[in-house]
Amino acid sequence: MDLVGYLRVSSDGQLDGFGLETQHRAVLRWAKANGHRVVTWCRDEGVSGTTDAGDRPGLVCAGEAITNGLADGVLVARLDRLARNLTVQEAALALFWKLGARVFAADTGEVQPDDPDDPMRTAIRQVVGVFAQLDRAMVTKRLRDGRLAKASTGRKAVGAYPYGFCGAGRGRDRDAVPYEPEQVALLRIDELRRSGGSFREIASRLDAEGLAPRRARVWSPMAVRNIVTRSDPAT
Repeated sequence: MDLVGYLRVSSDGQLDGFGLETQHRAVLRWAKANGHRVVTWCRDEGVSGTTDAGDRPGLVCAGEAITNGLADGVLVARLDRLARNLTVQEAALALFWKLGARVFAADTGEVQPDDPDDPMRTAIRQVVGVFAQLDRAMVTKRLRDGRLAKASTGRKAVGAYPYGFCGAGRGRDRDAVPYEPEQVALLRIDELRRSGGSFREIASRLDAEGLAPRRARVWSPMAVRNIVTRSDPAT
């Protein structure tokens, strides 16, 4: 059978370590072992398992592959790759079944459609979905509790580190520390500003001296202004 391989990782990183490459290998291994062929791949990177099926480009891609006759079914590494929210899981399954597709999970085999003569089949699938949703909620809660505990000690808990600093340490001990290359740029910005340089002039000088911004190719006056404003709110 020709299948669509569907992969998904969540918006906050794959907390369970089940990343795209791991899923890809599991899907290919199962397809080969069971005499199927993955003819196309659809993926959602950085998409929460609670996002509605219609708002996921990867699931839309899989549905289009079925509709266009490119494949006869969908294969995921685990059913929770479709969703970690029970209602979203059931909606995605219903969509594929309505299109006449079969759905497979590499860890459990075919996900059987509902059967009015076998209500236990639906109940068991939904119970598994409930526990997947609970597991995700518990992981999220532990992370939130950890951030709150870290913030209560005065350490940085969320968000990117400001220019001039980077993260050091692991887990709850991770905190901002000075990053030497960017600290040199900060000192130069301060020197040039004190000598009366405009934001545009400072940006040009930083580029000329090879002091790089964090993400952009060159400095912009606005980036310089943001750094100056952060260090001196009266600016």
